[in-house]
Amino acid sequence: MTKMTNTNDQLEVHAGAKVLVAMSGGVDSSMAARLLKDQGFELTGAMMRFWQDDKPKEQFNLCCSPEAAYDARRIADAIDIPFYLLDYRDMFENHVINPFLDVYQGGRTPNPCVWCNRQIKFGAFVQKAKLLGCDYIATGHYVRRVDLAEDEVGFYRGFDDSKDQTYFLWALPREVLGQVLFPLGELTKDRVRELARAADFAVASKKSSHSLCFITDSVRSFLQERTERHPGPIIDAAQDYQVIGEHDGLQFYTIGQKKGLGLYHSHLERFVIDMDARENSLIVGTRDMCYGSHLTATGLNFLVDEDAIPKKVMAQTRYRQTPSPATLTRTDTGFALQFDEPVFALTRGQSAVIYTRDEHGDRLLGGGTIDTFVPDAKVPARAVVS
Repeated sequence: MTKMTNTNDQLEVHAGAKVLVAMSGGVDSSMAARLLKDQGFELTGAMMRFWQDDKPKEQFNLCCSPEAAYDARRIADAIDIPFYLLDYRDMFENHVINPFLDVYQGGRTPNPCVWCNRQIKFGAFVQKAKLLGCDYIATGHYVRRVDLAEDEVGFYRGFDDSKDQTYFLWALPREVLGQVLFPLGELTKDRVRELARAADFAVASKKSSHSLCFITDSVRSFLQERTERHPGPIIDAAQDYQVIGEHDGLQFYTIGQKKGLGLYHSHLERFVIDMDARENSLIVGTRDMCYGSHLTATGLNFLVDEDAIPKKVMAQTRYRQTPSPATLTRTDTGFALQFDEPVFALTRGQSAVIYTRDEHGDRLLGGGTIDTFVPDAKVPARAVVS
C-alpha cells in the first residue's frame, strides 16, 4: 500500500483517535478515509442509507445506489477498516424530502442539503459515532477545520474554492464543530483524484454527483411525481400586471428563472421576480427587477459568539456564488443584510450565509433562511416581495 500524506497539519493533532468516517462510494469520501488512515487514526467506515433498495436502478443517483455501497465497502476493505451501512431512510424522508416538497409548494426554493447536514450527516451521524465510541466523525467535504484556540474550532472555505461546501454547513449545531474532521479541506479536486489513482482506487475517475442526491432526472420531474399540479396566472409586472400566460404550479419555478416559462411573445424577455402563493400567481418582469440589495433572514444560527460577528461581512445567497460585501443588522426574528452592490435573484427559502476574513481565510460565521427581499429596480407595489 502506497503511503499517503496530507497537507492539513490540524489532523496530526488528533492522530490515533477513533473516527467514524462517512463513505459514499465516491472519490472524495474514499480519499478522506485513506488520508485519515495514513495519519494514524483508528477508523470505522459507514455509509448512510437514504433509499429503499428495491428502487429501479435508473432512479438512484450516483451517491445513493447499491452500487455506491459496494464501492464504499471495497474501499473499506482495501484500507482494512470495518464498514457499516446505517439506516436513515425514515429520517431522510421526514427531515429532507417532506420539507423539500412543502417549501416548493409554498412558493419558495428550499435548501435540502442544509437540513440533511444539520439533522443527519452532522446530527444523527455524530450521535452514532458517540455510541460506537468514536471521538470524531469525518467527511469528504471541501471545508477546512482550523483549531483556533482551546475549545474553539473554526470552519473555513476550502482551498479549492470551486468545490467549497461551507455554504451548506451554516445550520450545524455549534457544539459539533470540534467533533468533525475534513481531510480534503486543503486539497483540490484534481489532487484528490491524483492521490486516488496513486492508491489504485477504482473510484479515482468516478463521476461526481452535482445534483441533489435524491434527484435522478430533474427537480421538475421529481416534483411532478410527488406534488399536485395547481395552474395559475402568469402576471407581467413590467406591463401593468397583465395576465400573459398560465403557469403549471408554483413549485416548478424559482426567482431569476428565464427558461421554461411557456411564454411565446418573441419580443419579451421575462424572468420570475416573485411568486404569490396566496393568489397562486407567478409574477414575471425584466432582468433588472431580479436584482436586490436588501434581504431579511430567519432561522438564525451562529457558529461563533454573537459579539464576535462583525457589522461588515461577506454574504453568499446561492451555492457557487461568490460571497459579496454586506452590512449585517440583527432583527427580532433573525438578521438583515444590506449589500454593497445589487445581487441577482435573492430567493426566499435559500440560505443567506455569512463569512469574515482573517489570517486563516474566509471563516464561516453562520447564516439564516431568506425570508424577504426588496428589488432595486422600480417595481409597481404589487410585485414587491413581502
